[in-house]
Amino acid sequence: MSRRSIPLAVAGAALAALAAVAGPALPAFAHNTVIAISPDGEETVTEQPGVVWLETNDALLDAEGAAAMDVVGPDGRHYATQCATVDGAIASVAAELGEPGEYTVVWRVVSADGHPISGDFGFDWEPADGEPVGSGADESPCADAAGTAEAGGTDEGGDTASSGAAQDLVWIGAGVLAVAAAALVAFLFVRRTSRGPDAADGSSGLDAGEPSDDSQPRD
Repeated sequence: MSRRSIPLAVAGAALAALAAVAGPALPAFAHNTVIAISPDGEETVTEQPGVVWLETNDALLDAEGAAAMDVVGPDGRHYATQCATVDGAIASVAAELGEPGEYTVVWRVVSADGHPISGDFGFDWEPADGEPVGSGADESPCADAAGTAEAGGTDEGGDTASSGAAQDLVWIGAGVLAVAAAALVAFLFVRRTSRGPDAADGSSGLDAGEPSDDSQPRD
């Protein structure tokens, strides 16, 4: 290997070290985000929706207890009739709305990367004449949704997003340290090789046939 190619090889090794350490952090920045909700709150709902749902930009974790949704009415009662279900990127829950007013859907789901996100959205309900209405319940029908309803009103991501961000910072810090270490090794290695074999073995760099000052004849 030539001396010119050595720095390139060392730089490549440094980049490989960065990819190995920082690579796993990349998915951490890909937390799911909500791209659609129903009811969307833009118009007053006049017919029983049957199901309320949200869709994210990527598949959600489909495991027991991973998703929780509840529908809370203006009277504080719970109008979800089942536990939430996940189908790909969509989380939904069956609901039968009651008295007219503003309803809030509180939710919690888990991104495919394992990070939970939560939030809520609202809509107005004004049943048309003859539209059946539900009576609601004092508690959520699903234990997983009970805590979600109590935590309603937080922005999407909430405290869980802060937890994910903290983990991201740890990975970033580890990546920076890895790059710094690789750069230091590269610098020392290139500096050593640039001095040449003569500097490494401590020779003075004089030609073999050139006499030193001490060897000159004296008067």
